[in-house]
Amino acid sequence: MTQRFSRRAFLGAATAAPSLLIANDRPALLGGRPVRSKPFPSWPRITAEDERAVLEVLRSGIWCRNPDDRVARQFEQQYAALMGAKHCLATANGTSALFASLAALDIGPGDEVIVPPYTFVATINVVLLHHAIPIFVDTDLETFQIDPTKIEAAITERTRAIIPVHLGGNVADLDRILAIASKYRIPVIEDACQAHMAEWRGRKVGTYGTTGCFSFQLTKNLCSGEGGAILTNDDQLIERCYSFHNNGRGRVRHGLDFTYLTHGSNLRMTHFQAALLMTQMTRLEEQTRTREQNAAYLTQLLREIPGIHPANQYAGCTRNAYHLYMFRYDAEQFAGLSRDTFLKALRAEGIPCSEGYKPLNREPFLKNVMTSRTWQRFFPKQEFARWQERTRCPVNDRLCQQAVWFTQTMLLGDRSDMEQIAEAIRKIQKYAGELRKAA
Repeated sequence: MTQRFSRRAFLGAATAAPSLLIANDRPALLGGRPVRSKPFPSWPRITAEDERAVLEVLRSGIWCRNPDDRVARQFEQQYAALMGAKHCLATANGTSALFASLAALDIGPGDEVIVPPYTFVATINVVLLHHAIPIFVDTDLETFQIDPTKIEAAITERTRAIIPVHLGGNVADLDRILAIASKYRIPVIEDACQAHMAEWRGRKVGTYGTTGCFSFQLTKNLCSGEGGAILTNDDQLIERCYSFHNNGRGRVRHGLDFTYLTHGSNLRMTHFQAALLMTQMTRLEEQTRTREQNAAYLTQLLREIPGIHPANQYAGCTRNAYHLYMFRYDAEQFAGLSRDTFLKALRAEGIPCSEGYKPLNREPFLKNVMTSRTWQRFFPKQEFARWQERTRCPVNDRLCQQAVWFTQTMLLGDRSDMEQIAEAIRKIQKYAGELRKAA
């Protein structure tokens, strides 16, 4: 049926249309309509299978690893198989996995551990907790990863480990890092806490180093609220990790076995976490593919916008897990619009975003720790100034002023979501001069 309009109604609609288009075209911060009004996919995703698995543990009355090992052990076997490792040890969180790995390698007071400055603080905290010294190596601006060309110069006779971080699900340059580590016979602890299912030359990350450490914290691509895991192919090392994470006890045969092999801590995973992870794992591959496809499309769109530089990958990275989608923002291509205002404008368009990490090597707490009474026993206060100079990271300082992040959940939608992200950025760029003046 044909709808009839009066002449007055038709002219009114025609007159209103240009102003409506103008309102839609202008950034939301300048009074326009936001590009996006609906939320991005929520996280975590919960199914009836998740509920059933947790309820089974609840009803069993056996909630912790000791004395019954079955649920946690089943997860360890499944995760080791998924990742292609010989051994897996479930831990309370990713920090615990890193902490236990350093303990198993006998890292202690005064030892040096090479770390990146662009990472979550846990990577550094575990070094400090062993009273070892974090030696920061600058960042590769293009990939957001530790710069492999600067690692060898940071090695001394005190260097006892290298912790590359596969930041955001992208992969550090393992070829060069492992070659340097082999040359100097230094263990490599892969911090893969953000890199579930990421690959280097077709093989899962976390299986290349002496150990590989993962986190299952709530925001991670594989999550159980909290939780972690250590992967290794070393039969003896996994037992040292196990003992340390179990208060220095070995594989407990029964609850009253109080035999101690070493010092340690309680870093065990509960059966609730293990059960939940096993059901979450059944959806991990499909979710990873979705993130990959959407990230590839988003990168294609964003590379067409001057001043937006998506993070690159090294040639050996055959799969990026995209826990984060990261890019650099060049204010010069946006009429000098500050990153803070750019982020504010992007959020106003309905696009959640973050500035990411700050320079970890310049955190004030490091001075407080390393000049404290305890640390002065093996790290004299006057050495702190030399350490600061040695661990300057000017490229990372620049990155921290340019970085923009999207979270992994934003990549779980469809292609139109990616188009809206690019549309919002193009709109901001078009009106960048006005936005700068208004700010």
